[in-house]
Amino acid sequence: MDNLTICDRCGSDACYIQEVNEQVKLHFCYGCGFQANTIMTHDSEFLQQQMEVLPELYKELMGEDENGLVWMPSMVNIPDKGMVFADGPKANNWAWGAVKAIPMPEDEKAKFAAKGKNYDWKMDMSTLQHFHENDYMEALTYIGVLPE
Repeated sequence: MDNLTICDRCGSDACYIQEVNEQVKLHFCYGCGFQANTIMTHDSEFLQQQMEVLPELYKELMGEDENGLVWMPSMVNIPDKGMVFADGPKANNWAWGAVKAIPMPEDEKAKFAAKGKNYDWKMDMSTLQHFHENDYMEALTYIGVLPE
């Protein structure tokens, strides 16, 4: 069952909950841009595995809600649209970074093809725009995921 509900992290009415199975529900808030799931709790092995690979900023921004779910910033990467991610040096100085995708130049495609990889798009870091913490949907609109 999928539904839209109030976010337990930010209070937005744009939190999408997807039930994967009886034990696992995914929470993705389009209001704040943070995500959680029912297997990512404070003392879970899943969270400990995530902590080993997450960037420091994501670790700093994590927080637990009153139900024990740990929320962390999302990272969206849509090859033909762009990418939205938490960007900044510290939790007290960050914003949503958004970059647009551009077609991969033919010479770069050939270099990747020689390594057995095929890419049609790449992220153009020259298009990097920053959006306030509360402007996650605007960042998605910038890369073309949501309509203007």
